[in-house]
Amino acid sequence: MSNLSYIHPEAKIGENVTISPFACIYENVEIGDGTWIGPNVTVFPGARIGKNCKIFPGAVIAAIPQDLKYKGEDSVVEIGDNTTIRECVTINRGTVDKMKTRIGSNCLLMAYVHIAHDCILGDHIIIANSVNLAGHVDIEDYVIIEGGTGVGQFVRIGAHAFISGLTGVRKNVPPFTKAAREPLQYVGVNSVGLRRRGFSNETILQIEDIYRTLYVKGLNVSNALAVIEQEAPASKEKDQILNFIRNSKDGIMRGIS
Repeated sequence: MSNLSYIHPEAKIGENVTISPFACIYENVEIGDGTWIGPNVTVFPGARIGKNCKIFPGAVIAAIPQDLKYKGEDSVVEIGDNTTIRECVTINRGTVDKMKTRIGSNCLLMAYVHIAHDCILGDHIIIANSVNLAGHVDIEDYVIIEGGTGVGQFVRIGAHAFISGLTGVRKNVPPFTKAAREPLQYVGVNSVGLRRRGFSNETILQIEDIYRTLYVKGLNVSNALAVIEQEAPASKEKDQILNFIRNSKDGIMRGIS
């Protein structure tokens, strides 16, 4: 640890942690073993950082929310193990809604990403440069979001989805899909990503059939779900898709136009 950094005496620092010059670590902070904190990183009260993370210069972790409704709640930011946070990323604490903002394990947040209050991110997520997440966004495992994208409040993005860059995400994005264009719409199944993660060709074809019914055959959502329920073979992926859509009270992204 550098004698040019500031570390509050009540901060809990694990074994083999590197804290670089000009970093500021405040009280009520926990940093797991083997984590590297780069120069000029600020870690405010409420940060819970896992093991073997890398946090690059200029990042700000656990600043209070940019939400006028915030009243000083004792909320936190949780960051899992083996997550990399690149330059100038900002991650705000939660509000009374969830009392936390969470980033999972094995994630990569590239430079200038902003994660607002009460966002909950799963594991193995990649978010490219200059993506902005508004408050209360939920992102499931293995999602990839390309650079310059903005995600609106309360949006949900399903597991293994791929979001094209420079897009606005205002509706929920179902799992296993690719989303692009403006306004955002379904452009196919993320078959390349699924193959990389070990999904069989049979499973990918079944997912494609489900989304063909939902997005290509001209059915409304309710009728499409009924057809999928009756005709699609039983699988955990089918259940995952149906549950996601049925729990999307504010709607899902539009189909191909």
